[in-house]
Parts: sequence; C-alpha cells; structure tokens
Amino acid sequence: MKVLKFGGTSVGSAQRMREVADLITGSDRKIVVLSAMSGTTNSLVEIANYLYKKNYDGANEVINRLERGYLNTVAELFKKEEFKHKGLELVKSHFDYVKSFTKDVFTVFEEKSVLAQGELLTTALFNFYLQENGHDSVLLPALDFMRTNKNNEPDTVYIRENLERIMSDFEGTHLFITQGYICRNAFGEVDNLQRGGSDYTASLVGASLEVEEIQIWTDIDGMHNNDPRFVENTTSIAEISFDEAAELAYFGAKILHPTSVLPAKLANVPVKVLNTMDPEAVGTTISSSQHKNRITAVAAKDGITAIKIKSGRMLLAFGFLRKVFEIFESYKTPIDMITTSEVGVSVTIDNDRHLDEILDDLRKFSTVEVDYDQVIVCVVGDLVAENKGYANRIFEALKEIPIRMISYGGSEHNISLLVDANDKKDALQALSAKLF
Repeated sequence: MKVLKFGGTSVGSAQRMREVADLITGSDRKIVVLSAMSGTTNSLVEIANYLYKKNYDGANEVINRLERGYLNTVAELFKKEEFKHKGLELVKSHFDYVKSFTKDVFTVFEEKSVLAQGELLTTALFNFYLQENGHDSVLLPALDFMRTNKNNEPDTVYIRENLERIMSDFEGTHLFITQGYICRNAFGEVDNLQRGGSDYTASLVGASLEVEEIQIWTDIDGMHNNDPRFVENTTSIAEISFDEAAELAYFGAKILHPTSVLPAKLANVPVKVLNTMDPEAVGTTISSSQHKNRITAVAAKDGITAIKIKSGRMLLAFGFLRKVFEIFESYKTPIDMITTSEVGVSVTIDNDRHLDEILDDLRKFSTVEVDYDQVIVCVVGDLVAENKGYANRIFEALKEIPIRMISYGGSEHNISLLVDANDKKDALQALSAKLF
C-alpha cells in the first residue's frame, strides 16, 4: 500500500482533479490525502474574521463568491446529470452550514469547523468524480480516525487502531480518499493539525499503516539544492536523508514543513516528493539512507531577529544561561541559533511577537543589542567533524559576505550562518558557485 498526498494547487480546478485521478488510478492499493482546493482555506479564514467582527455582510460576500467557484467546478467536473446533482447538493449543504454562523454565535470552536469545510468539500467532490468514471473508491472521513491528544500532539495509537478498524470493512477496495489537515482534538471537537497540514496527515497515515512509501505531490520536481528564486540552474536532489530533509525544511525550504515527515522517519517509511505538473520527473526520495562525504543543499530562513545579551557577571557564573532560556520559555518563543562567549550570548528568533517583553526581562540583568531583518543561511550535508575541508569551502565562498553569527557542531548535518537580509541573495549564489 502507498499513501499519496496532493496539495491545493494539484486539485485547484476541475482539470487538475482529472489529472490527479489519472495519476492515482491503478491496481495497487493506495490512500489519497487531499488538501482543500487552492484559495479555499484563505477564503474561509477571511470569512471567519468577518464573523468574529459580526460583519455578516462582509462574510456573506466572501461565502457567496467561494460558493460560486465551487458551483462552477461542479459544472465543469461532472458529465452525468446524476453526479452533477450530487455535486450541487453537496456544495449547497456545506455552504448552508457556513452561512448558518451569520445568524448564530461564533467562537474559536466554530472557526475550526468552518476551516474544515474546504477539505471536506474537495475530497467528496473528487470521490464523486472517481465514482462517475467507474472507479471503486471509498471516502475515509479523517474526523473518524485522525485525533490529537491533550498536548495537541497526534494520538498515534488512536489513529492506528481506528484506521485499521475502518479499513477492515473494505478488504477488497484498492482506492481510498481522505482529508488532510483536519482532525478532532482530545475532546472530540473539530480541529486541525496546524504544523505541516496535509503533509503531516499523509505521514501519520503512512506510518500508522507501515505502508510501502508516502508520496507528496506538489508543483515542483522535488527538493532543490538551492533556492531557485534566487539562484539559477539549481537541481533537484534525487536522494536525501530524513535528517537532512528536516534541516532544510526548518531552515527555509518551503516544499515541506519540518515536522511533517517525522512520523515517517520513526516508522522508517520512505517519502517521495513528486511533481504533479511533471509526473515523469524523478523527484526526491527521503529515507533513512545517509549519503557520505556530500554537501547536499543550501537553504535560507528569513525574518530573523538576533539578540546579543552581555553581562559582566556572566564570567564564571553558573545559572546565567538558565535565566536567559527561562525568559524565552516563559513567552513560548523558540530559539533558532545560539553562540556564547565569556561575557555574553547571542541568540536568534523567528517570532518577535513578544520581543519587547523579552527584552525588558533580559535588561534586568544584562545589556542587550538587537539586529533586525536577518537571515539564517543553512548548509546541509554530511558535515561530521572528521570530514576535512568543508568548512574551508563554505567560508571561502562567503569571504565577501559579512557573517554575524556561526553555529556548527549541534548537528552533523548543518552549518548555520547569520547574515543581513541585504546579503542573502549574494550568499546563496556564492555558496552555490563554490559548493556545487
């Protein structure tokens, strides 16, 4: 069995749905995870914002616009009157549900239900299309098996047991369709997985069932060795390890969320990143295999704030770093990079929501300097300490680029460097020219 995930762009129109159907139909057993049609979730968020403000005219305007788009999709997607009627009834029922909140109370609980409508609609329409064309497919409601625990982490035992229970009723079926992103929380309320979205769903499903492989279908032919928006002639990476993929995803490679492949890694299920627009492209295979003596790729993470914390009392003092970390922990602000010296510590964060409060607390026992609009440039590969020459090649490439921080040794797969945002493009291009 395989798990195949298709994002919103891949099912963003009737024509795209037809193309996806051609890709998934075959004799092998598979579960297909779908995101909402592209643009749907953004519109649902906009509707929710209007509802919170009790601006019902604004909400209805967006609802009607989105509904017209789905009605047009139904008209284009189906040929038989029976399925056109089913599609129209489906769209009407979902949008009547959303419209009901313009007449009733609206809280965060209702918002989660509204946000789930995109996936529910898209998967149902897609399943109707498969049935219209003679495919024996079954719609697996994600809300029947995908659940998080009280810590908002996936309840893997619940997911596995309920998936196996539901699928045992369809022993002869080879094609299953389900929703990405949405789930129920520990209290049975409609919720979502947040981090990683539909990729996370595919990984959790694949790991639970210990499938042959998980395929993430997107609009680019795999993970690239540099950012093609800033560097010419980048190439896709045919094979990469789970650890390298996680580093690249965390430090800027937008094709995957950093946590999305973790369940697959723990279950040792390979993940393939493939291109819906070019199905014949090799793409990228992510697995437990490690590639020795190789620099794999470069990525960059924008929107970084660097904080330099200095204190004369740090010299020979224990507990200083603990006090620093406790401040960031109290404001739930993760640290990306850290470097230390005898008199201070420098850290970077990518979430400045509580920056003012953090700085106020730090200034109670230290002096603080802040650099805004920074970028972390991350070099990923086999960077174990025994390998000679890689650091020299990296710093030789960046000899004309001012480097503000360096982090090396925390991982065998990553060297991170902090540069000003104005130097990002030059840094990426210089590294690409020297390393690849």
